[in-house]
Amino acid sequence: MTVEQQTVMTGAETDALLGRHETGVLSLARGDEPYAVPISYGYDAGPRQFCMRLVSTPESRKRRFLTDSPRVRFVVYEEDETTYRSVIADGRLEHLPKSELTADHVERYGSAKRPLFEMWGEPKADLTIDLYELEPDELSGRRIDVEQ
Repeated sequence: MTVEQQTVMTGAETDALLGRHETGVLSLARGDEPYAVPISYGYDAGPRQFCMRLVSTPESRKRRFLTDSPRVRFVVYEEDETTYRSVIADGRLEHLPKSELTADHVERYGSAKRPLFEMWGEPKADLTIDLYELEPDELSGRRIDVEQ
């Protein structure tokens, strides 16, 4: 029999988890239709801001959900034998036009690596790469320890 204990993570623990990882799940919605997709990200603990490089085709489902500043939920998680940790970020996803890129942006986006699961059946010429930022309205981390 297992006993579970759930704990709210501190800001430092939350930042550390986000710094250890480079992929998470981005969830969007339109009306009552949900859409979630695994993506890569970079995270700057100073302003607690995410940078995301999203790849799509003009007719893709992802593109249909990426309206002007959509509300999103972003989840990053990890687990080991006795502990499960997760971070949830809620906020508006803001498109960053390439014409507004600064040296600071380039440095932050450099930490958003391409995950191995990002594979496309379309030719590269048909893909659109857009940059986004997420400065969460809410950012919370939880840890669940299981005693066995």
